[in-house]
Amino acid sequence: MVLQKKDKIINDPIYGFITLDEGIITDLIEHPYFQRLRRISQLGLSYLVYPGAHHSRFNHAIGCLHLMTKAIYQLRKKGHTITNKEEEALKIAILLHDIGHGPFSHALENSIVRGISHEKLSSIFMHRLNKIFKGKLNLAIKIFNNNHPKKFLHQLVSSQLDMDRLDYLKRDSFFSGVTEGNIGTERIINMLDVVDDNLVVEEKGIYSIEKFLIARRLMYWQVYLHKTVISAENMLIKVLQRAKELIMQGDDIFTTPSLEILLKNNFTIIDFEKNINLLNYFSQLDDYNIYTCLRYWENHTDFVLSRLSKRLINRKILKITVKSQSITDKEKNELITKFMKKHNCTHEQANFFIFSNKVSNSTYNIKEANINILMKKGEIIDITSASDQFSIDNLHKTVNKYFLCYPNNL
Repeated sequence: MVLQKKDKIINDPIYGFITLDEGIITDLIEHPYFQRLRRISQLGLSYLVYPGAHHSRFNHAIGCLHLMTKAIYQLRKKGHTITNKEEEALKIAILLHDIGHGPFSHALENSIVRGISHEKLSSIFMHRLNKIFKGKLNLAIKIFNNNHPKKFLHQLVSSQLDMDRLDYLKRDSFFSGVTEGNIGTERIINMLDVVDDNLVVEEKGIYSIEKFLIARRLMYWQVYLHKTVISAENMLIKVLQRAKELIMQGDDIFTTPSLEILLKNNFTIIDFEKNINLLNYFSQLDDYNIYTCLRYWENHTDFVLSRLSKRLINRKILKITVKSQSITDKEKNELITKFMKKHNCTHEQANFFIFSNKVSNSTYNIKEANINILMKKGEIIDITSASDQFSIDNLHKTVNKYFLCYPNNL
């Protein structure tokens, strides 16, 4: 008698029991590239503000997989053809959509590896896994890169109403405790349909989409771009910049082997595509690598490296002032001068502790893609026209906030 393999089940705090398909899906989840996501925080350093926000990219990816399964089921119920191969490819694409994230997710994007987004690295990882699994990811890669003839398949993976956004808003809301981000994922998915190869939402789902957009706006300013989080993440970027400077100068500083080779060089996307060893080095990086280095660096003789590392470990975050207008050179230079006198340091060193920049966010980018509403009479219109709550000017407007970070004892 041949015993059938039991389905693997994960107990998720958001959705309950999630069933994982045997075969390529579980094989990918068990691969070291994917298991690494357990050690990459979903919300970077947001836990310094919201102590519960310790969930990982692994949790998020599994949640996205679950929502994709639900979406496929609903679209099939409404008469749309999604073959078994397309179903598997969709699940692979959404499962691996964030596999290229570095330590602390967005916090260190373009810091350890400059000029290379996590989306580009995810694509490289997928091509590498495709070789390992002998072409089983071919269709998933086509969907991920929007090269499949059925465009709505890509929209399920990447759009302004994809499974990624539906999961991260609900999940990040749950773990941060910011209830404003809690959205009705089940209802939104139930309202999905496809018209002319485009993903649409039935008219009766308008209010759910309105809440989704409001939740996204509130989560960005309350969680993702919270001023203390901005300060902490920029401090971490500054620490790595200093570490790279010291290494390039030939100074003896502790690093893990995988981090050292990436800090010593300025690799491009072409280098990663050609050199499998670089991808393997990157795949060994996680939050723990950075924490380990910070623990060593806090005792380093370099003033900048040690002070910033100690501040991060002990949550002595730089004070941050946020304004609607850009920070003037006069404001910054006055603080730099005070810091230099107090600590007898150079202007270059002071710039690591006193710096300014800006953050931007728009709730809805109509140039990127539309959230289309299918009206009862068959007309398809954009959410900004269908809703009596939103105007395109307010939704599409990019909000810029300018910040200045500095030690609070100046």
